[in-house]
Amino acid sequence: MRALGILILAVILFLTGLSSNIPFFYYLTYTLLGLLVIAYAWAWSNLEGLEIERESSTTRAQVGETVRERITIYNTWPLPKLWVEVRDHSDLPSHGSGFVSYIPGREKRRWMVRTPCTLRGKWRLGPVSVRSGDPFGIFQLHKMVDLTHDLLVYPATVDLPKFELPTAELIGGQDVRSRTFHVTPNVSTVRQYVPGDSFNRIHWRSTARTGALMVKEFELDPSADVWIILDMEERFHHGQPDAAIPAIIKSLQGKIAIPNTTEEYSITLAASLARHLLRLNRSVGLLTYGAQREIILPEREARQLYKILEPLAMLHATSNTSLAELLAAESQRFGRNSSLLIITAALDERWVAAVQRLVYRGARASIMFLDGKSFGGWRDPEPTFARLAELRVPVYRIHAGDGLDRALAEPAIRAMGRS
Repeated sequence: MRALGILILAVILFLTGLSSNIPFFYYLTYTLLGLLVIAYAWAWSNLEGLEIERESSTTRAQVGETVRERITIYNTWPLPKLWVEVRDHSDLPSHGSGFVSYIPGREKRRWMVRTPCTLRGKWRLGPVSVRSGDPFGIFQLHKMVDLTHDLLVYPATVDLPKFELPTAELIGGQDVRSRTFHVTPNVSTVRQYVPGDSFNRIHWRSTARTGALMVKEFELDPSADVWIILDMEERFHHGQPDAAIPAIIKSLQGKIAIPNTTEEYSITLAASLARHLLRLNRSVGLLTYGAQREIILPEREARQLYKILEPLAMLHATSNTSLAELLAAESQRFGRNSSLLIITAALDERWVAAVQRLVYRGARASIMFLDGKSFGGWRDPEPTFARLAELRVPVYRIHAGDGLDRALAEPAIRAMGRS
């Protein structure tokens, strides 16, 4: 607008000079036109000869961690750039917007960005825009630099020190502290070799240290597969009005605040259960229907946690499949050696009957029931909760604002009746 105003003024002065034949008006016209040319050339030169690099510390992070980035801008020209504004257009929440800097000739400037990851999901870092202008403020030019890459933020996990599976009722559901003639992943101790021991049980490190053949003793292995079943049916998920506020890291308490939505509580709970059980060397899998069917078969390997966190990072409550339909469709996966951890806010009581049928077949179940009414829903959860008491399985009831470690410390309904 300033350039247009100066151009209009130059035209007016030129026409005035033509009508009055006074040279002064021509001089003013030439001065204003020259000013426009100089100002534009200055603004253009400020954007030329710039090279930008972007470096990121990682492509994977978790809610609660901090992502570090460094943006470096080089001035390859010998002339200085009086001011250059670099703006980052990343969609990662709480990400820094940019900086303004003077860049001498043949010099560089760096901008370090430390962004706390506050929401799970797949985020784009970049692109970057560069803007500059002339000292008179007549022209401001900018250009986009396509420096982009994706960042996947895993959901938060919290410690669940008091949560226990109903292992006493599971086949092979807990470590048995007794020796076994079978080779299992759990080594209890080493002893001296005796005739008849298999050579594949020799522990070579202990043998080298002691100078005598040493063999491994094993414990019976927990054989029950643990399935985390996450209900993502859209109609039963709710959130309070402040749920759009990102989760923030409470530096004083050292805890993570979960947005008050059943969706975020469910996903954080599923991630936390997976981490807790894998630390106990349990074989853990994930089953959920979101925008698509997600199945992670039970494993106890080290990378299993990240195989589970990957789909959870981008999962949303968009499914039209009810929990009862999910359990019926996948029922062939669950047998007497299965333990089911069902996370749901569903008030459709058909799923209670589906769980009951699986329990009759020998599967063990624990229910993590989210009270949708406390999250802003309007339907009464008490009839469904009363039906759950008939299942004679542990039921944990979770309200908005509850800490997951406390909510899973003690079931609201025990395996053999109400607590």
